[in-house]
Formats: sequence, structure tokens, C-alpha cells
Amino acid sequence: MAGRIKKLVGMSSQQVDMKEIQRQVSKIVDPEVGIPIVEMNLIDKLEVKEGVVDVQYHATTQYCPPVFALKISQDLKSGIQSVSGVKDVRVVVTGHYFADAINRQVNKSSEPAMQPEATPKQQVKPLE
Repeated sequence: MAGRIKKLVGMSSQQVDMKEIQRQVSKIVDPEVGIPIVEMNLIDKLEVKEGVVDVQYHATTQYCPPVFALKISQDLKSGIQSVSGVKDVRVVVTGHYFADAINRQVNKSSEPAMQPEATPKQQVKPLE
């Protein structure tokens, strides 16, 4: 598998098993064609630094159905997050016409959104 990933960087974090990350990535299948994305040479970068994993891949075509590109991104994120020692995962798809939207969606913070500050209740005058 390592030969099929174009760039593998930084195993500086000893608590993260890079081979297990590679195993998880190799399980991801393109839902449109049913072939693992590693076999299709779609992974461009896989980097681990202090428990944070950055993975970059390219879409098979610029017009790959967005739902499939989003599914691949989500599968990558959830698969890698399942590896012991991984603190966070950032997934980036390139070469897709909706890449920005897909990347924003899949990399949304999992923390709950901040609640708006409470505003004082306004008094409503009764209708006469």
C-alpha cells in the first residue's frame, strides 16, 4: 500500500500506528465504481504529526457526483479517527468542482456550536 500513496510524511507521533492508518485508508471504496481508492491511486498525501492526520486525495474526475466525493471524505475521516492515538483528522479533496464545499463539510468541528448570548426579553405592549 505504501507504494500506492504518493506522499507519506512524518511519523513523529509514536502513539499513532501508521500501518493501522494505512489499513483503514485501504478499506475505503469509491462508491460509484466499487474499487478501493488506494488501488485507484487517489491518495496524494498522508501525514501524521502529533496525533493529527492530514490526508489529501483527488477525485477521479472533476465532475464525480458530489455525494460520492463527500462519502469518500467522510469514510476517510471516520476510518482514520478510529485508530488509537489519533486526535484529529483533516481531509482535503482536490480536483473536484465542489471541493471547497466538500472540504468545509467534512472538516466541520465536531464541537457543539456556541450558543448565542441571551438577550433581555423585550416588553410587548398589549394591543388596544
